Amino acid sequence: MDVGPGAATEERPARNGGLDALRATMTLLVLFHHAAITYGASGGWFYHELPADGSRASQLLTLFVAINQAYFMGLFFLLAGYFTPAALHSKGSMRFARDRLIRLGLPLLAFGWMLGPVSEALGQTAHGQPFFSTLAATMSSGRFIEGPLWFAEALLIFGAGAVLWFELTQRRSPAADAATIPFPSNLMLLLAALLTGVAAFGLRLWWPVGSEWHGLQLGYFASYTVLFAAGYAAAAPRWLERVPPATTRRWLMLALICLPVLPIASLSGAVVPALHRSSNGGWTLPAVIYAMWEPVVAWGLILWLLPTFQHRFTTLSPTWRKLADRAYAIYIIHPPVLVGVALVGRPLALPALLKFLIAGTITCMLCYALAGLLLRIPGARRVV
Repeated sequence: MDVGPGAATEERPARNGGLDALRATMTLLVLFHHAAITYGASGGWFYHELPADGSRASQLLTLFVAINQAYFMGLFFLLAGYFTPAALHSKGSMRFARDRLIRLGLPLLAFGWMLGPVSEALGQTAHGQPFFSTLAATMSSGRFIEGPLWFAEALLIFGAGAVLWFELTQRRSPAADAATIPFPSNLMLLLAALLTGVAAFGLRLWWPVGSEWHGLQLGYFASYTVLFAAGYAAAAPRWLERVPPATTRRWLMLALICLPVLPIASLSGAVVPALHRSSNGGWTLPAVIYAMWEPVVAWGLILWLLPTFQHRFTTLSPTWRKLADRAYAIYIIHPPVLVGVALVGRPLALPALLKFLIAGTITCMLCYALAGLLLRIPGARRVV
């Protein structure tokens, strides 16, 4: 469910402590996101200890997941796009493409053929299926399991598009006065949000939320594409590092106003027939609300997080630096770790929200330690 989340940021010419810390924090949020699905939120995952049953805990975890989904992967795509032009100019198209294949393609293959089947086999043990026979059957079937590494797959596609654009139009270096290009106006941001919402609604007529094409949930790709392109365009004028405070305030306020709209619409389905329909896609009012709600919330939260983290983390402590360096490895290895942690805690009779917090925290700690060991392997840093 980084960038990859570190896969597209290692080439930047100068470290930005705030963006590194933001990327690392969002990576840990991915782990808690999947822990929420484990314990009752709606969504696909390798292991569900509790179903999405409409209980209070399930509703809260589903809202947590919905808010995350609105912005956090889009933020990773924004950062990936932001650091792509510098990498292309410094490396050239061929070396950039080769490095992308190594840094994105190899983890995707490793997960699809090994970690994905391991995660699935672990999850099936909760249903009485033997781990090793299930693993052998999954691997021998030839089924490729993208899991969260769909993100690496998507970045390979976006990276190919960036190379083509670079070759056609932007081989020249950015203009020296690019920093004077004004930040997009609130009207431009609003139009972008509205058009993104319309595009999302249109995509979900064919690919409703939850449906996949080769591991990609295309219903979410309106915002992913817009944010990657926005990051690319923002690179020369360095917009992500100079978000106007007034823009942050206005969009954060708008996002906070819009946040309760989705849960209110969902709860109102019991008394308003038009709202008692699927929000995942189709010609329904909930689908319109969901598609338009997402980009407004995403713009507001992203425009708040970018300056907040950069003001807070002008430099990183050793612990934060280690976390930032390990973020991509943490993202790659977390599925089997989280499933294993949840299975160990399965016998504990604890409230769902408490198990979510405990499992998420332990998974973060274990993945941090395991990522550190992984990066000690010779040549590992070349990939993760």
